[in-house]
Amino acid sequence: MLTTAQQEQYQRDGYLVLPGFKSLEEIAALRARAEQIVNEFDPTVSQSIFTTRDQAKNTNDYFLASDNTIRCFFEEEAFGPDGQLKQAKSLSINKIGHAMHDLDPVFRAFSADPELAQVAHDLGLMEAQVWQSMYIFKQPGIGGEVRWHQDATYFETTPISVTTFWFALEDATLENGCLWAEPGGHRGPLRERFIRNGDQVRVEKLDATPWPDDSTAVPLEVKAGALVCFHGLLPHYSAPNRSPVSRHAYTLHATDGQTEYAKHNWIQRDASLPVRGFV
Repeated sequence: MLTTAQQEQYQRDGYLVLPGFKSLEEIAALRARAEQIVNEFDPTVSQSIFTTRDQAKNTNDYFLASDNTIRCFFEEEAFGPDGQLKQAKSLSINKIGHAMHDLDPVFRAFSADPELAQVAHDLGLMEAQVWQSMYIFKQPGIGGEVRWHQDATYFETTPISVTTFWFALEDATLENGCLWAEPGGHRGPLRERFIRNGDQVRVEKLDATPWPDDSTAVPLEVKAGALVCFHGLLPHYSAPNRSPVSRHAYTLHATDGQTEYAKHNWIQRDASLPVRGFV
C-alpha cells in the first residue's frame, strides 16, 4: 500500500502522515462508542488521573489493572481543591485504555483493518502484534501535556520494533495540542525504560541525550481522518490544550512478533487473552 517514497520518508524521518486514512463514518462510530463508555463510567469507582509527570510515582493499581481491560482516566486538572469535578464528567476524561482493540466490538472493527495491516507490514512489522489501544480526549481548556518520550520506553523489544499508529478523530492543530516530533530522532538512543515487576513500577534512565526543543522539533498538524505512524524511538510530545476545542485521537501500539518482547514491559498477555494483529 505504501509507495517506495513513503517508506523512504518513514526511514528518514521516523514518522509518516497518511491523510484521509479513516472515513468520517468510521470516526463517528468510534466517537459514539467512546462517549457511551464514558457515560457508563462511574467516577466513584476511581478518580485516577493520567499524567506523564513522574510516572513511577503516579502509577497506581487502577492503572496497572487496565492493561488488559477497559478503564477511564481523568485529566490531571479535572478536579478542584475540594476534590470535585470542575466540569461535566464528559469533559473531564483524559483517556480510555488499554485493550479496547481486543475487547470492544466497535473498537475492534476500527482496529482490525486490512489496509492498516498492510501499512504495518510496509513499515517493517512482519508479524504485527497489537498490545495497547488508547482513546485520547485532550479536553478543551484542561487537556494535559504529554511530555517528551519514546514509545519504546513502554514496549521494549530486541531489536526495537514498536510502531505507533495515531488516528486523528478531530483536526489536530497548534491551538488544541497537536503532536510534535523530531525528524530523524528515531536514530538516537532509547533514553528511558519503564519496568514493571508485579505491582511495582520504576523508570530506569538509560541515556542522558537531551529531549528536543523548538529548534529541532516540528508540529504535526493534521485533519480528522489522518493516520500518523511513527517509530518507537521517535521522540514526540504534545502541549496542553488551552483552547475551547477538543482534540480526540485513537492510538495503537504494535510490535513485531519476530522480535523478543521484554518480560518487564507493563502489558503482558497469556493464553486467556492472546495478543493479536490487525486482522
